[in-house]
Amino acid sequence: MTAAAEAGHARYTYRLRVSSTARTALAAEWDRCRWLWNECVAKSRAVHLHNKATGEKATCGPAQLDRMLTEARARTPWLRAGSSVVQQQVIRDFGRSRAIAHKDIEARLPMTRRAGMPTYKQKREALATLNYTRRGFRLKDGRLHLAGGIVLTVVWSRDLPAEPSSVRVYQDSLGHWHGSFVVPAQVQPLPETGRVLGVDWGVRETATTTSDAHDLPHAGHGRKAKAQLTRYDRMMARRRPNKGKPGSKGYREAKKLRAKAHKKVARQRQDTARKWAKRVVTDHDAIAVEDFRPKFLAKSTMARKAADAAIGATKADLIEMGRKHGRDIRLVHPAHTTMDCAQCDARAKHALPLGERTYTCTACGNVSPRDKNSARVMLVRAGLNPSGADGGRPPGALLQEAA
Repeated sequence: MTAAAEAGHARYTYRLRVSSTARTALAAEWDRCRWLWNECVAKSRAVHLHNKATGEKATCGPAQLDRMLTEARARTPWLRAGSSVVQQQVIRDFGRSRAIAHKDIEARLPMTRRAGMPTYKQKREALATLNYTRRGFRLKDGRLHLAGGIVLTVVWSRDLPAEPSSVRVYQDSLGHWHGSFVVPAQVQPLPETGRVLGVDWGVRETATTTSDAHDLPHAGHGRKAKAQLTRYDRMMARRRPNKGKPGSKGYREAKKLRAKAHKKVARQRQDTARKWAKRVVTDHDAIAVEDFRPKFLAKSTMARKAADAAIGATKADLIEMGRKHGRDIRLVHPAHTTMDCAQCDARAKHALPLGERTYTCTACGNVSPRDKNSARVMLVRAGLNPSGADGGRPPGALLQEAA
């Protein structure tokens, strides 16, 4: 299961077996959708330039683009031959992407944190992605029937828990086709354990917790595959075509080998993260997780190692696994978590340098590993009793039972 599509929903993704006839039909459908997306981009930019020159406030929202699509389908048989469902979804996706970009601009976010405005999709670069709502597909005899008479065979690795409301048919960098179904999220509760856990993210160790048995060491999957990835990068560099010209067969082969190696590393990271998340969720009722955003590490000297740790994806897997099994996941703001003492809540006057791995509290004299102290701070800030981190009873519990 991937991250939830929206609140109360989850995605189930399956591999698709595509015949040559279906592959041709999907490619034609994607050509129409890509053309429509590029027309939306051109229309949006034209309206922006017009407003800038005249001072007007003309809009380019889904309503205007829907009218543009209706007119285009009326006079263009090639566009009319495709499904209107998937073409309307292109407009919805474009409008959502454009609205997010405008929201970030109005919020005056730095350029590095803004969502960029929608750009043109190049024929040789953009991978096919087709979104169908409920009236654009149906499941019959275990096969996926799309609008336009496209029939695909689904590799049912597991059963769908409910009737899907939409499906995304997309192609990955290796040319494989997948179907991602959106279904209502269902909770599969686990037995209560009476234990709580604090999670602190890092680079030396991907996750340091209040329990030594649940720490997640840095697996280093990318480092182990570095030699192979570097070899494929050199192969692509030697065979790279001139600008504006299509790549040779050797260049496309090298590109595919590189994508295959990257895909293997991504699957290794995903497997490690999901197994760890399942173990953490199974053994604990409540989990305090640092709401860490590792994007800033991309500009630091730890960028390569941080990317290999996949902190963001691991955090997302933990949150999704907790939702799936009905656990209490509490996100904690990361500010000053390395400066506070988990024992007495005193705050150090100066931030600890990264080279200093032991935290010493000047107020109460508490000495503990830096990351372990931060993990316990997560519990305190989340309002959880740290006594439950070790599986022990809170103070006074035996007296209350005796009474």
